[in-house]
Amino acid sequence: MHPIRHGMLVLMATAMMGSSFAVGKLGLDYGSPLLLAGIRFTLAGVLMALWVGRRGLPGSATGWTKIAAVGACQTAAVMGCIFLSLRTITAGESSILTFANPLLVVLFGAWLLRTRYRASQWLGVVIGFVGVAATLGFQLQLKSGTLLGLGSAIAWAFATILVAKWGSKLNIWALTAYQMLFGGLLLLMMGVTLETPRLILTGASVGIVLYLAILGSIVQFTTWYYLLNAGDPGKTSAFLFLAPFFGVLSGWLLLREVVQWYVYAGGFLILVGIFLVKRPASGRERRTDRKLQTKAL
Repeated sequence: MHPIRHGMLVLMATAMMGSSFAVGKLGLDYGSPLLLAGIRFTLAGVLMALWVGRRGLPGSATGWTKIAAVGACQTAAVMGCIFLSLRTITAGESSILTFANPLLVVLFGAWLLRTRYRASQWLGVVIGFVGVAATLGFQLQLKSGTLLGLGSAIAWAFATILVAKWGSKLNIWALTAYQMLFGGLLLLMMGVTLETPRLILTGASVGIVLYLAILGSIVQFTTWYYLLNAGDPGKTSAFLFLAPFFGVLSGWLLLREVVQWYVYAGGFLILVGIFLVKRPASGRERRTDRKLQTKAL
């Protein structure tokens, strides 16, 4: 993929990811968290499924099982944790915690997929994670919203690994549509059984749901899955460090959340981490990799 095209798609996807936190927090004024998340993704899944039709549908129970597993992790677990966290922490904090998952993706990728990363890439991920901590002001309070934000990061990391492992064998459009539909239906079930359901229908609430379902779900997930399948999942996921800034920015614009000075300090470290992860291997590093591979054989 051409670097300019890749960069534009990453910026678009991360901007939609980040802004969805603030818009989702606005939506809590009109609906209970799990029910709101369920409506968002069920609607997105239905619309996407109608567009996909019968193209690329998995022809076996195994294929549907894989899609359901991705939906349970990526949509139900991640988005359920996010919407619940927004009750007690800011949209910016929730986005920062959720998008700490690239560090976990590299760890899980090295463990589960045996993906090899250079020392500089590992250093970049660590620096990026320090940047996330700095963005929080190094004051990680273990309240319910914080724990839920961390839970969403763990679930997203597992979902990323599943997509990296199975995505090439599944149609990307079918995967996007039906994982959202499955996860959305699961969220709806949880919304009517695990919490007191509440929904207020107004022009504002309908607009919020449509934004979250179409731009924040269909466009965002399709773009992101395409990027994951087009390159190294660890490198691509490192760019998720950009999304918290869009989360903080949209939280400031839409919710008047305060942006502290340490957010900018953390941003600098995050950008350094991204540079190290994405930097092409030098000749010396390529020679070292070849020697390690030879020894392994």
